[in-house]
Amino acid sequence: MSQAVEQGTLYVISAPSGAGKTSLVAGMLRNDDKLGVSVSHTTRAMREGEQDGVNYHFATRAEFEAMISQGDFLEHADVFGNYYGTSQVWVRETLARGRDVILEIDWQGASQVRRLIPECVSIFIVPPSPEVLRERLVGRGTDAPGVVERRLAEATEECRHAVEFDFLVVNDDFDIALADLLAIVRAQRLRMGAQQPRHRRLLAELSGPA
Repeated sequence: MSQAVEQGTLYVISAPSGAGKTSLVAGMLRNDDKLGVSVSHTTRAMREGEQDGVNYHFATRAEFEAMISQGDFLEHADVFGNYYGTSQVWVRETLARGRDVILEIDWQGASQVRRLIPECVSIFIVPPSPEVLRERLVGRGTDAPGVVERRLAEATEECRHAVEFDFLVVNDDFDIALADLLAIVRAQRLRMGAQQPRHRRLLAELSGPA
């Protein structure tokens, strides 16, 4: 008789732009080979250096809207005229195979996911101060001043929703923030609901006959 595969955990990670979420998630993936990240679908144009199926699954607007009507997305949003969405089938199939999955999405998408998969673990990442956030956005050198101001305004709105998440990680020191994220993952794997099926025989041996 084959042993049932343990269900993976879905980690929903959100943060304002400039908080360091992408770099931290990359660090999590480097340090934990049991973690995988969902590749979103989008209708925006592919940028130089990007690969279909690696950075995003690129789709036309008609293809994306057909997927919406078929209920293919766990969450989706129209962001500045482009659709972004997370494949519901891929996430659920990956979790069913026992793999842990990270979703990098905004607070609105996180809210959609929590309704469909309430057992997910949600994490919000913030910078140590508004001043540091501004420094990071300006220091990237990729956005015009007007875009930076818009991102700062959006960050204020996003951070109002931080209290809706299970965990809060402050990215002041990168290594400490990364360690905090990995600690959350490790703690989830040590919960009794996860440990009991793995160590059923051990627990039975240690507890003796009923």
